[in-house]
Amino acid sequence: MLRRICLGNLVAMLLWTALAAAQSPPGPSAHHRQVQIPTRPAALFTGEQGKQRSEIHYDPATSNVTMKLLVQDPAGYFIPNLHRDNFAVYENGVRQQNATVEIEHAPITLGIVLEHGGRYKGFNKTSSDEVLRAGQQLLGELGRQDKVAIWEYADRAQQVADFSTGHERLEQLFITSGVPDSSETNFYDALVSTSEAMKTVTGCKALIVITSGVDTFSKAKYADALNAVRASGTPVYIINLGPDLREAAKSYASAGPYAHLDWQKTEAQLREIANVSGGRIYTESGVLDLTPVYDDLMENLRVRYVISYRSTTNGPLDAARTVRVELVDPTTNGPVEIIDANGKVIRSKVVVENSYEPNAAST
Repeated sequence: MLRRICLGNLVAMLLWTALAAAQSPPGPSAHHRQVQIPTRPAALFTGEQGKQRSEIHYDPATSNVTMKLLVQDPAGYFIPNLHRDNFAVYENGVRQQNATVEIEHAPITLGIVLEHGGRYKGFNKTSSDEVLRAGQQLLGELGRQDKVAIWEYADRAQQVADFSTGHERLEQLFITSGVPDSSETNFYDALVSTSEAMKTVTGCKALIVITSGVDTFSKAKYADALNAVRASGTPVYIINLGPDLREAAKSYASAGPYAHLDWQKTEAQLREIANVSGGRIYTESGVLDLTPVYDDLMENLRVRYVISYRSTTNGPLDAARTVRVELVDPTTNGPVEIIDANGKVIRSKVVVENSYEPNAAST
C-alpha cells in the first residue's frame, strides 16, 4: 500500500545564472541539448515567489519512490519542455538509472475566501460586486473533479458551501449573494479560521483569498494570521482587490477612512502571507477579465513533474535515505541550458533534496 511521507519543509531551490545579454546565439550542434521557454506574458504576480512544496511517497511493498516537483523559469512560469534524461536522480549519492518522468495535472481542492462586508453600506455594493465577479470567474476555471468550499467573511467567517457542494449550486451562490450590511471587516480572524479548516485537507489544495486585505477589528493579530498560515500547510493565493477598492473609495464621501488607509502596508502584508504559505499574490487593477491570472494560478497549483524509481539502496530500513534531483544536460551532465523567448541563454540547476525512512511508510 502506498504511503505518503510527510516532509514538512521539503526545499525546492531554483538557482539561475543569466549569461551576458550580448552573448552570441549557440551553434546548431547545441540546439538538441537546449530547452526553449514558450513565449509568455510578463509575470502576473508581485513580490518574491513562495517556496513551492514538493512531495515524496514511498511504497514499502514495491520499494518505489515517487517525487512531485515544480520546475519554473525565472519569471515563475512552469517549464513544459523537459524530458526524462534532463532529470538526474540520486539516492544516498547513487544515481538511480531506472527513473521515469511524467507530467501530472492534478485535481485540486480549494477553499475560496471572499471578503463580504465593511463599515460603509454604500461602498459595500462596489466591493461586493468586485469580489463576486472575481469569484465567478474563478469557478469557471475549475473542472468537475475539483472540490470547492466557500467562506464569506465580514465580522466573522461563515462557510456557505462545503466540499460536497455541486458546481451548479456554487454558481448560484455567486449570483444570489446580496449586498452585505455594514459590519467590521475582520480579515485576520477569517484567515486564521479558514487556514485551520484546510489543515486536515489532503492532496493538492490551496486557499484562494479574494480580498482588499483591510482588517478593522479582528481579535487575532497579523502575527497570528501568519502563524496560522504556516501551520496549515496550505498555499494561499491572493487576488488583491486593494487597488480597485482604493480608487472606488475616492468616490464615496462616507468611505473617507478607506481612502486614507495605508494601502502599501496592507499589500506588503498580503505579499508576506502568500510568500510564507508557498502561494502567490496577484495585484491587477481591474477584475473584468481575470482569465490570465487564473490560468497562471491553476498552472502553478496543478502541474508537477512526477519522478518515479525503484530504490536500489541496501541498508537498515529504519535509517533515513536522502533523495536528490538535479536538472542536467544529458550530454555533459552539467546544467541544462534554458533559452528564453528572447533567445537569451540561462544556465539553470534545479535541486530538490530531502529524505525518507522506509519503516516510517509501513507503520
